[in-house]
Amino acid sequence: MTLADQTATADPATADPTAATAILAVPASRGTCPFDPPPAYERAREEEPAAPVRLWDGSITWMLTRHQDIRAVLGDRRFSADANRPGFPFLSAGRRALATMNASFIRMDDPEHARLRRMLTGDFIVKRAEALRPRIRAIAEDLLAAMTQGRSGERAGHADLVREFALPLPSLVICLLLGVPYEDHAYFQQRSSTILSNTAGLDEVRTARADLNAYIKQLTEAKRRRDEDDDILSRLIRHDDLTDDEIAAMGMLLLVAGHETTANMTALSVLALLRDPVQLGRLRADPTLIRGAVEELLRYLTIVHTGVARVATEDVEIAGRTIRAGEGVLCMINAANRDERVFPGAGVLDVGRDARRHLAFGFGVHQCLGQPLARTELQVALEVLLEGLPNLGLAVPFEEIPFRHDMLVYGVRSLPVAW
Repeated sequence: MTLADQTATADPATADPTAATAILAVPASRGTCPFDPPPAYERAREEEPAAPVRLWDGSITWMLTRHQDIRAVLGDRRFSADANRPGFPFLSAGRRALATMNASFIRMDDPEHARLRRMLTGDFIVKRAEALRPRIRAIAEDLLAAMTQGRSGERAGHADLVREFALPLPSLVICLLLGVPYEDHAYFQQRSSTILSNTAGLDEVRTARADLNAYIKQLTEAKRRRDEDDDILSRLIRHDDLTDDEIAAMGMLLLVAGHETTANMTALSVLALLRDPVQLGRLRADPTLIRGAVEELLRYLTIVHTGVARVATEDVEIAGRTIRAGEGVLCMINAANRDERVFPGAGVLDVGRDARRHLAFGFGVHQCLGQPLARTELQVALEVLLEGLPNLGLAVPFEEIPFRHDMLVYGVRSLPVAW
């Protein structure tokens, strides 16, 4: 039976109860706790772990929610990351336009994916991230000092942690690595926000992407004339087998992902800890727990809430279903990271948990290239904040915190804090 056959009876009055989730719209409505996956994903994981679901344009795709199934798909080369393949699932017209316009290597399959990724691997290995740790800590301490000394213009003892700390920290680091002038941060952050929006119109996304593409190309052209810098963009320019479009695509990927993901993960982690004083107290009492706590926060919060998309290139059996060649799959890693089979008591934040099997960075050949850097930045951010602000707390009720429900990367738009 094909996916179309299974969803042909999507009318609730006549639908087969076993296919009830076929009429679930993705993304689904959230529940009462903003840290948790939508309840519909949680139910699907236990009742129908490979569920046909309906997307924004009326198309039907598969939704996977179990840890073992998602790990299997992301590690199986019969599932393609190529967004230009028929059947590849998108969450909006803007997402489709972005993924298919001069796509970066994350939207390619091997061997082309491996060729381009290898050019960047050395910049993001664990050894390189550890070598950057003192520089990252110095940046974090400078930001904290500016925030606490009132240089940001906030009233004494108050600040928006997103604007004053969580966003500039990874932005400064990725600018340093790429060779991008940080004084341009407002320009690229605004366009990054549009690119990552699930509700931005098609023209908005195209314009934002074109702006960033032109910006990176101008920057690389200036570096090409100097031919003396030793940042990532300068080294990419020296590869004779890279086109200007490929360099721009790689630069945009690193610039956008390099600050948006860690910024949102930092702010969300601080919020989750402030919401749970017992776990926060454990970290304050024993800072050696911070490295493991970062893995647990990555698991518990999982800032990619819209799924990791793939399309089958041949028929594959997953979770008792046959996923046919040309059928799309959405891997809901936020639901997988709450799978009790792998993480007992998964709905509870436990900074002492061994959470290393989480899928927050994906899995397989496409897992996040920058994860060593992200881990280092998150560890340093928590260390500096916990050391420097022993009385840190929320400046507004939790219910007033504005969450980014409409973005590809989940988080909070602002985080008012006091100390």
